[in-house]
Amino acid sequence: MKSWIEVPENSDFSIYNIPFGIGSDDGEKYVCTRIGDQVVNLYNVAMTGFFKGTVDDIEVFNQPTLNAFIALGKLTTRVVRLRLQETFSNEHSPLRILNNVFKPFRTVTMHLPLAIGDYTDFYSSIEHATNAGKMFRDPENALLPNWRHLPIGYHGSASSIVVSGTPIRRPNGQTKANDATQPVFGPTKKLDFELEMGFVIGKETQIGDTISTAKAEEYIFGLVLFNDWSARDIQAWEYVPLGPFLAKNFASGIAPWIVTLEALEDYRVKGPQQEPAVLPYLQYEGSKNYDIQLEVVITPENSEPATVSTSNFKYMYWNMCQQLAHHTSNGCNVRVGDLMASGTISGPDEHSLGSMLEISLGGKKPFTLPDGQQRSFIEDGDTVTLRGWAEKNGQRVGFGEVYNLIESARQS
Repeated sequence: MKSWIEVPENSDFSIYNIPFGIGSDDGEKYVCTRIGDQVVNLYNVAMTGFFKGTVDDIEVFNQPTLNAFIALGKLTTRVVRLRLQETFSNEHSPLRILNNVFKPFRTVTMHLPLAIGDYTDFYSSIEHATNAGKMFRDPENALLPNWRHLPIGYHGSASSIVVSGTPIRRPNGQTKANDATQPVFGPTKKLDFELEMGFVIGKETQIGDTISTAKAEEYIFGLVLFNDWSARDIQAWEYVPLGPFLAKNFASGIAPWIVTLEALEDYRVKGPQQEPAVLPYLQYEGSKNYDIQLEVVITPENSEPATVSTSNFKYMYWNMCQQLAHHTSNGCNVRVGDLMASGTISGPDEHSLGSMLEISLGGKKPFTLPDGQQRSFIEDGDTVTLRGWAEKNGQRVGFGEVYNLIESARQS
């Protein structure tokens, strides 16, 4: 397919993508998509009658979040996406003559795309879990006995998920050095990113319902790039016995664009062999992992950017269908807009590690930036940028980026 809209080479937002987000350019938020460097106001498109017969209530496009649009269901949202794809490929598209539909991306403010009711973070990369287990627990037995039997997860704070571009303040908390007798309170000294992908629930269930691995994709609207910020020293002191708390809930960053599962269909790949065999409710058929290239860049204040990680979503040991099946196996209900994150995505080599905890070996091996600065963890004034894209046979579907500037901690 080719579009009459100019799409720069290697753009994440090709005709094969058609993601969804929330934008504004005059103060009013609206549902939008993006192709090339153009943001498309879908409410203004709908006002022309373009979606007549597909979407009866066009007010779903005149909303501050995507929830109402997603709740239309895949039978509708798939058609919306396909109609947009078709009209962007049609030289005689009725949208070409409209002057209130297309806006240059640089002139549009992007917003948090969802009203996120609940947020769950998983721990599903075997490489990351092994690396972290060696540092936090036992080098000889890094994985806990349950890890290969179920997707480990915890419920995080939905209220502190912020859209890309939002500055993040260094959190305060309790920490305790190994040789200290008492903990202290103050700014974290080990602020870290976590390279993750999130998936968005697009169909609700009732309490008591379960979702099988075979049906899971019916409930997943799409994927989004995600950075689950972490304070490693706070985490080390607090995580026993109940797991992550203040070390995680101060902020997480999310990209503004949600990419549909339909756009990612050509990038499916097989996941790693799971040993021992999982219980029947976690078994699945087909290729449920996705070949999505990932990159993390650190840009210190007044300095040049440095790539510190190049990983891939295909490495995940537990896939999204298994995560959702496990999440609902006890009857836990899900709602439209709920967000579930993969957990840190690390690969098998030193270039594919998804956190500074792993890259710097817990601070023992600092990463040297091009200007000579070193980083064991993230410093004030650093901007951390995550990027992700899938590419095959000259076709590219990307997620844009999620970036956050780190500001100094508040004085206690």
